[in-house]
Amino acid sequence: MMPCWYDGPLAAFDTETTGIDVERDRIVSAALVVQETPRSAPRITRWLINPGVEIPEAAIAVHGLTADHLALHGRWPAPVVEEVARALAAQSVAGRPLVVMNAPFDLTLLDRELKRHRASSLDAYLGGHPLRVLDPRVLDKHLDRYRKGRRTLTDLCAQYEVELTEAHDAAADALAALRVVRALGHRFADRLGTLHPAELHTRQAIWYAAQARGLQAWFARSGSTESVDPHWPLRPELPAAA
Repeated sequence: MMPCWYDGPLAAFDTETTGIDVERDRIVSAALVVQETPRSAPRITRWLINPGVEIPEAAIAVHGLTADHLALHGRWPAPVVEEVARALAAQSVAGRPLVVMNAPFDLTLLDRELKRHRASSLDAYLGGHPLRVLDPRVLDKHLDRYRKGRRTLTDLCAQYEVELTEAHDAAADALAALRVVRALGHRFADRLGTLHPAELHTRQAIWYAAQARGLQAWFARSGSTESVDPHWPLRPELPAAA
């Protein structure tokens, strides 16, 4: 009998950045974690990027990567973002679902970096092999929607009893997100066990859009003009005039 997807091969991807604007901010570190079974040793690939722009103090306070450190140890963005895109494409070709916590942030930012430095896109590197993304934030919010409290990676690790030793290190965060998804799969096996990752990917896009509409309505009731993008796992590119 074939194991359920949450007991089989998974990959996970995470980035650390100069900020939270996917259109303008830059990647300073990234990591890809691949694990074949829950008990097998994870294979970890790390990248450090010297983005060539100022790194705000607020971002350094989160991940600890200073301009001096990245100038010494980082590489220029163009070859690195291409390596990252090819590594993600290889996971897709291999049929491994890709765990990405808050996927519209990390994947959109990577897509914009590819446009900026390679005049290309993430879809172009995937070459017709679409990613099967598992987003622990979307899954948790749908499957346990009435639970109070925040749903950061730290919160989800506590909820699903996953150890997170170095929060805001890309490799540590990616591995923790992968383990959260495995734990989440087991906890909700009756609702997830029969779903193939491709079907689950499609459903998450629907769930995320519904979650975005709910948040948008809450903002409206609160008098906020903030808008919520409903696209998952990748936000469409803004028009040139925007």
